[in-house]
Amino acid sequence: KYASKDKNSDTGILIGVLPERVIDKGIPGAGLLASILTDKYEDHLPLYRQLQRFKRENVKIAPSTIDGWVKQSLERLEPLYDCLLDDTKAMGYLQADETTIKVMDSAKKGACHLGYYWVYHNPLEKTVLFDYQPTRTIKAAENLLKGFKGYLQTDGYVGYKKLGKQDGVTHLACWAHARREFYDAQSNNEKIAKEALTFIQKLYEVEREARESNLDPEERKNLRLDKSLP
Repeated sequence: KYASKDKNSDTGILIGVLPERVIDKGIPGAGLLASILTDKYEDHLPLYRQLQRFKRENVKIAPSTIDGWVKQSLERLEPLYDCLLDDTKAMGYLQADETTIKVMDSAKKGACHLGYYWVYHNPLEKTVLFDYQPTRTIKAAENLLKGFKGYLQTDGYVGYKKLGKQDGVTHLACWAHARREFYDAQSNNEKIAKEALTFIQKLYEVEREARESNLDPEERKNLRLDKSLP
């Protein structure tokens, strides 16, 4: 606020425009909110431990307050999530997998249930999208990948086969999972299984050469045609 020293001035009191806040009328600035989210989601530091750290510095924040800050901050980030989702589906090549995660049950203190992170990796842009779902039903992937066209690479989970049959989708398998079956088959027929493992190892060597040489997609394709295809 600014007021003229001239008592006869008719300018009155001038008030500057307040800077925009991440949380409307909220106390925390963008830097603090970014730090809290990074600590929680990137460095896995729970909010209660962050509160202990603030308390050591004589900064007292109520658990309900920091919970609200996190919720409202994540709401502000939803447009970025929407962009990430669009970019993930637009590149035409996607790797998908799901993994379990224990989730605290709000209805029963101390109890956990088994939830699932559905993970989508875009190798071309090197981005990763996490989608939490309470179950392993393939409906989760069907809803998220609605409209996806291109190459979808997965393991042998039967649910992905349904996705792979959709129009415009080419389903690719995973060498690591294919190799595992030959490895296990050594107990049944060691000679043939080892022969297959040797071929797969040669394919891995080609991929290692491409990676270490930092080849672009076209160069990688030519290398595979020259060395992997035979």
